[in-house]
Amino acid sequence: MQIKTAKFVISNSDIKKCPAPTLPEYAFIGRSNVGKSSLINMLTNHKKLAKTSSTPGKTQLINHFIINDEWYLVDLPGYGYARSSKSERRAWKKMIDSYLLTRRNLMCTFLLIDSRIPLQKNDLEFMTWLATHQLPFVIVYTKTDKLSVKKLAPSLKLIRDEILKSWETLPQEFVSSSETKVAKDEILEFVDEVNLGFEV
Repeated sequence: MQIKTAKFVISNSDIKKCPAPTLPEYAFIGRSNVGKSSLINMLTNHKKLAKTSSTPGKTQLINHFIINDEWYLVDLPGYGYARSSKSERRAWKKMIDSYLLTRRNLMCTFLLIDSRIPLQKNDLEFMTWLATHQLPFVIVYTKTDKLSVKKLAPSLKLIRDEILKSWETLPQEFVSSSETKVAKDEILEFVDEVNLGFEV
C-alpha cells in the first residue's frame, strides 16, 4: 500500500460523533509515551499528523484520520499515565472501552508495546481484555532503534516469555521503528489484506 493522502477528520470524546462506520477502521493504542504518535506519523509519511510530545498523556481524545479516502486510522488515548487523576483515568477508560466495543467497522487494534522495557501489567491486562471481548488485535513493538541488535533479541524474548505465561500462543506481531521505518511496509500490507474482508 502506498499512502497518498492522510487527513485529520475529527477529535472527540463522544462515540456518537465518530464518522459513520462506512469504511474500515484501525485503532492504535498503548501505554503513555510508547511512541504512538511517532509510529502514526511514520506510517502516513507525515511529520505532524499526530501530535508528538515528550510529555506522557498528550492524546486525550479519539482522533480520526482518513487514509487515501479508503480507511480510518484512529489514535486513541494512552493508558497507564500515573500523573493523571483517578477520575480522568476512569473517564478515558470508559471512552476507550465504549469505542472499542461499539465500532462495528473496527477491523483491528494495534497494541503498541515498548521493546526496551519488561512487559507491564497494564499491557497484559489490556491484551486480555481485548481477547475476552473477541476484539482482533496485533502487537507492534516500538522504539527498537533505541536498542542494539545484541540487546533487542533478549529484550523481546523477555516480553514474549511473559505473554506466554498466560497465553498459549503469541499474537501476531510487528517489530518496528519510527526512526528507521522498520516494519512500515509490513504493517501497511497487513491493513491492505484485512481491508479485503470489510463489509458495510
